Amino acid sequence: MDARTEETMPPRHDRTAGRAEQDARALARIAGGDAGALAELYERYAGPLFAFLYRLAGDRGTAEEILQDTLLAVWRSAPSYQGRSAVSTWLFGVARRQAHNRLRGAPPPLAAEPGDGAAPAPGPEDLAVGGDRVHRALARLPLAQREVVVLAVLGDLAHQEIAEVLDIPVGTVKSRLHHARVTLRGCLDERLA
Repeated sequence: MDARTEETMPPRHDRTAGRAEQDARALARIAGGDAGALAELYERYAGPLFAFLYRLAGDRGTAEEILQDTLLAVWRSAPSYQGRSAVSTWLFGVARRQAHNRLRGAPPPLAAEPGDGAAPAPGPEDLAVGGDRVHRALARLPLAQREVVVLAVLGDLAHQEIAEVLDIPVGTVKSRLHHARVTLRGCLDERLA
């Protein structure tokens, strides 16, 4: 990026505030029955939501199904959005509830091995959510820790936003992140040894 481009771009907090306003307007339009507004939010958040759901479900197909469930839930519950959190935080909360509904009592699926011995080419989602070694390490985390890690790293949410999504205190978010990092470090070190 050259100096002229940087001069014409608004500061990051202005862009973030602008995005939050766009999201709130889109959600209000969804509440009014505007399917185009749902498509707009989908385009903006499908990647981060899919990455979050993929890490919770451990399976691409299941994550895609939960993402569709999430969109249906957003369509149905948009009128209940009260603006107490950012739309992005609210969306992650809806996705989390849909994932818990779908995954309740089900063990995370194991990664399938390719039939011919050749590894399939990674798709864009695979590249976005990390490699197989990271996926296996995350799968070993308890769900509560995995949620916090995925929201922090892939969702790029702040501690306060994670606390809102999970409905837990900020201190609990920090504690879970700390314990998850220790566990992940051990898992990854174990793999390298």
